[in-house]
Amino acid sequence: MAELTAMRNIGGEMARKLTAVGIDSPEKLVEAGAKQAFFKLKETFPNVCLVHLYALEGAITDQEYNELPEKTKQELKGFSDFLRGKTQDDA
Repeated sequence: MAELTAMRNIGGEMARKLTAVGIDSPEKLVEAGAKQAFFKLKETFPNVCLVHLYALEGAITDQEYNELPEKTKQELKGFSDFLRGKTQDDA
């Protein structure tokens, strides 16, 4: 089984946090998806921020987190804001 740190954007600290929430392999991260993995991280480590979400998406799509398409960044930011209760749409 491959190590999480073999994925782009995943260093030792991120791998440790992911493992703590039950995501201990690249396959499990891909299966969970960036948003679900971020949600799990946020539950256990409330201080994770938007950059973590970008890093997860980049790891899954094999891109540097700061080179994600603008549309993807906006979607991920919307998800992060929603988790923080900053949505204006209550529907």
